[in-house]
Amino acid sequence: MKKIIRTENAPAPVGPYNQAIAATGELIFIAGQIPLHPQTGEIVGVGDIAQQTKQVMNNIEAILTAAGVRWENVVKTTVFLTDLQNFATMNQIYAQYFDEKTAPARACVEVSRLPKDVLVEIECIAI
Repeated sequence: MKKIIRTENAPAPVGPYNQAIAATGELIFIAGQIPLHPQTGEIVGVGDIAQQTKQVMNNIEAILTAAGVRWENVVKTTVFLTDLQNFATMNQIYAQYFDEKTAPARACVEVSRLPKDVLVEIECIAI
């Protein structure tokens, strides 16, 4: 279902992600998740990147579970941050959800603004 692609002819990962993933099977595209509480719709952790990242990951986990898959089925993530100064803290929380050896491919970009002025949004693809 999922094969890790690694080569010494490209830069090694510097975090909980891999250079590439080959995947077969049904694709599950999870829309960008922001730190909204699923019952209240309120932003969790206003101004706190750690709390916001945890809530985003909880939201993704709930969707993965509803799709009948787990974190190890995630093959690609994209992280959007309003300030790359928050990268280290976000990355610490993010790393708790993936085994570094089998972590998905990932991109992280700084954006000027996110919905509801949150600090982080994450989308992913699972199989």
